[in-house]
Amino acid sequence: MKKETVVFAVVALIIGVLGGVIYSNWQRDTAQPAAGGGVPPSAAGVPVVNYQQQITTLEGIVAREPENRNAWVQLGNNYYGSDQPIKAIEAYDKALELGPDDPNILTDQGTMFRRVGWYDRAVSNFRRAAELDPNHVQSRYNMGVVYRYDLQDFPEAIAAWESFLALNPGGNVDQIRTEVDFMKNHPPMPRQ
Repeated sequence: MKKETVVFAVVALIIGVLGGVIYSNWQRDTAQPAAGGGVPPSAAGVPVVNYQQQITTLEGIVAREPENRNAWVQLGNNYYGSDQPIKAIEAYDKALELGPDDPNILTDQGTMFRRVGWYDRAVSNFRRAAELDPNHVQSRYNMGVVYRYDLQDFPEAIAAWESFLALNPGGNVDQIRTEVDFMKNHPPMPRQ
């Protein structure tokens, strides 16, 4: 074979492979999503969680084993992760019936209470979690969020976040310190 023929064959092969890659990428990018949406692509290499598959499995487990506290917790976590707050609240209720003194479950359920606008119930859960575990940082942080942004109760938000800061002085807390300073120096306007 002539040298030119070999070079031509290699170039043709490379062009063919590149053309195939470009075409398949174009097909993927222009394809219509399946009815009902579809799973969004993974962001920055983070695996996509198939919540519905896990929920279906866990629902089967709790139907067979209604006393399986761990399955109720995992079911609540999957509802939480898939933005189904009412179902998450209900699953966490079942888990708390089986083991009421868990500050993490109380905090997660409190976050779901906040999500649906039940701020008093959220605060109640966060307070209970903080009572059960005096070092529970997340419950104090979340309590401050609800008081600050949802209830506009600056004194309670300051108290919650100062408690949070006392437990977590070396963490990434600059924004919370800024918020506390702001609230101390700018009391809310009286409601009309």
